[in-house]
Amino acid sequence: MNIADLRKSYEKAELSESASHADPLQQFDQWLNEAIRGEVPEPNAMTLATVGANLRPTTRVVLIKGYDERGIVWYTNYNSQKGRQLAGNPYAALQFHWVELERVVRIEGLVEKVSDEESDEYFHSRPLDSRIGAWASPQSEVIENRAVLVTNAAKYGAQFMLRPPRPPHWGGYRLKPDTWQFWQGRKSRLHDRLRYSLQADGQWLRERLAP
Repeated sequence: MNIADLRKSYEKAELSESASHADPLQQFDQWLNEAIRGEVPEPNAMTLATVGANLRPTTRVVLIKGYDERGIVWYTNYNSQKGRQLAGNPYAALQFHWVELERVVRIEGLVEKVSDEESDEYFHSRPLDSRIGAWASPQSEVIENRAVLVTNAAKYGAQFMLRPPRPPHWGGYRLKPDTWQFWQGRKSRLHDRLRYSLQADGQWLRERLAP
């Protein structure tokens, strides 16, 4: 089969100005909860794009762990590739793709670390094996084989037992949005696409973009 012949007609819903929220966070909250209720696989999964010193963008999938008027939160190893890139260029983009609902949300903005208290609280809520894993994995570094991870996990498991502390190199990031885009698939590729841009007065400008 020719991959160029793969097509789908998007006809499940629409996104109008009159039916959407004036505040993009409320629109996101509505769509995320609809994805959860609709049992979309991993509705909390989002693609994170960062740019390194070589100006080449990189992407990876991370999981949203919180959101409010301050921004979108996820947790990771600060020494990872994304952590090093964010240290040099603190701007990033996020994307949610809920295939079953024919929806995409794109978010752009400045990224900052969450407080130590927030990172501690989330870290200690994780399963024990995940907390040990934060110590065991030198994320993004070259390792000889999988045995390195298994050996590290055994070492830190024996060292910390049931009470591993949060590693100093592990914690949360918060993206503070200045741009949101909401995309709803429509028939004949005439998709609905609304962009929200943060204005100098703190208000959001909502505009329709051509698909």
